[in-house]
Amino acid sequence: MLPAIVIEKLPRLIRAIRHLADSATPEEAAGLADELAGITAMVAEKFTNDRTAEGIQRAQLLTVGGMSLGLEYLLEEETDDEVGDKAAAGILISEGAELVFQQGFRLIRELAALPEDTLVGEFDTDPVYAQRRLKELFVDICTADPGETWSGYERYQQQLKQREDVQAIVRAAQWLRRHHDEGPVKDPDLNAEGVIALAIVFGIEGQGRIVARTNHREFESFVKTVRRKKPDFDTGWAKLLENIPAPHHAIIANRIAIYRNSDILRDIAGSTPMQQLFVELENFAGSELDAEYP
Repeated sequence: MLPAIVIEKLPRLIRAIRHLADSATPEEAAGLADELAGITAMVAEKFTNDRTAEGIQRAQLLTVGGMSLGLEYLLEEETDDEVGDKAAAGILISEGAELVFQQGFRLIRELAALPEDTLVGEFDTDPVYAQRRLKELFVDICTADPGETWSGYERYQQQLKQREDVQAIVRAAQWLRRHHDEGPVKDPDLNAEGVIALAIVFGIEGQGRIVARTNHREFESFVKTVRRKKPDFDTGWAKLLENIPAPHHAIIANRIAIYRNSDILRDIAGSTPMQQLFVELENFAGSELDAEYP
């Protein structure tokens, strides 16, 4: 078997600098070097340590990555690497290094603002935690050795897609909470998947009402009604989906497809003892189930 071919792909900033001799005057190149030194000093002061050689070295790696991230974003539609590298050199001279770095850092800041998990708590909006999360992402994605292959932009795109998917789930759950049948649920802690699961479980009843939070007593009454009336689950879910706005429709429909054959739905319709059902519901909905059974 032949060994896999590894294509070296240095950070975009380094590749662009190699073309400066063809696209920049000595004065422009010197001006760019001054800008990069200034950016590195700022990064060292805010994110590493501008008083130690190690801190400055780490800041240089972050500057290379931050600049490369900005260039990759600005050249996203260019598929030819050589053409893109030359265009990157032109951007550095015409627009300046600061604009490019700010573009890259804005991507990190916007990424850090997106939810990482469907479990949301008060700490997620805490300024100190938000700043720490921003720094961790910046270091994770933008640390780029000038002499080694860098995949920071690809990792940024992967994380962006993952977090946007999480955000869609969280927003769907937040909408369900605001339209809860008994009034909006106001709780800083959110188990987004639990809220959606509850809405789907109660949706089988067929009334089209939205349940985003429940307790043991309400759930027991619901189970008795389902066992007595034996509603058609699909009809109930169709009524539920009629009340879900378009932006959240796909998320709820997807979870219905996932949960339709779940044990808890089969057990609700069957003869499983209520206490066992409560345990299953706790595993299914988590913190969205209020209080203990009396």
